[in-house]
Amino acid sequence: MQTFTDGTFTKVHVLRLDRGDYLLESIENFVKSNNIRNAVVLSGIGTLDYCVLHMVMTTGLPPVNHCEKWEDKPLEITSIDGIIADGSPHLHITLSDHKCAYAGHLEHGCRILYLGEIVIAEMDGFNFHRVRNKDGILELTNKN
Repeated sequence: MQTFTDGTFTKVHVLRLDRGDYLLESIENFVKSNNIRNAVVLSGIGTLDYCVLHMVMTTGLPPVNHCEKWEDKPLEITSIDGIIADGSPHLHITLSDHKCAYAGHLEHGCRILYLGEIVIAEMDGFNFHRVRNKDGILELTNKN
């Protein structure tokens, strides 16, 4: 395990996404247009009618991923969180329909059905990057 202890929250942003907005694409555009380098997504709620996420399907290396897609299906977003490192979001989402819950890595193509509310907190004191380790897994590093 490696820990990165330092830094402070410098600014908190609340994004309201409206019907038809694309979730990850909107977050990426906001991060880029505001030149956000290091941040944490503290909260995310809302609804989707299209969703794409991937999840790990094996325990061996290299990992095998499965993409799950929902089209024209009402889904409740119960949580979005993750880290923005060097301006690049790595976010996970938990969502549900009326029968069960799903979780995985947020992908492009998720569309807001009625609303989306995302809280992003910028951080100072970190210089996060992601680099591939010897197994090809992206690892969070701090280059201070």
